[in-house]
Amino acid sequence: MAGTVNKVILIGHTGDEVKMKYFEGGNCIGRFPLATNEEYMNRNTGERVSNTEWHNCVVRNKAAEVCEKYLKKGDKVYIEGRIKNRQWTGEDGQQRYTTEIQVQEFTFLTPKGENTSAPAQPQVQRAAQPQASQQQPAQNNPAPPVASTSEDDDDLPF
Repeated sequence: MAGTVNKVILIGHTGDEVKMKYFEGGNCIGRFPLATNEEYMNRNTGERVSNTEWHNCVVRNKAAEVCEKYLKKGDKVYIEGRIKNRQWTGEDGQQRYTTEIQVQEFTFLTPKGENTSAPAQPQVQRAAQPQASQQQPAQNNPAPPVASTSEDDDDLPF
């Protein structure tokens, strides 16, 4: 295989609010923890075991601002992204390492209280194109009436 793939798909619950950091030039980064759970039955004891894995998610610019506005602690979210390992030197001089999920796309899965009158629809967001994917298709728009002519009276479907 000539190419490689670095892709992560997660569905989990946010562990905290989105923490924003703003830079000169208008760029920003949002960070939040995401919890995924695994449950299974222990064959030896017969008890249910639950493991929680925490992921450090990083989202950038407009997508970060959308996350900051709409994501709250405990919300369920679908995330697509890539794994990124970083290394830095801490204040104590020790080398530190972290693994992050660089978010490329996300969908909010928790219904919002404001949309109680309409069925909840997930909000899809592409990190690279936040403006275009925020627009929702119009709902309940009736088709314009078609004038009936004598040709429309036959049973042809076209």
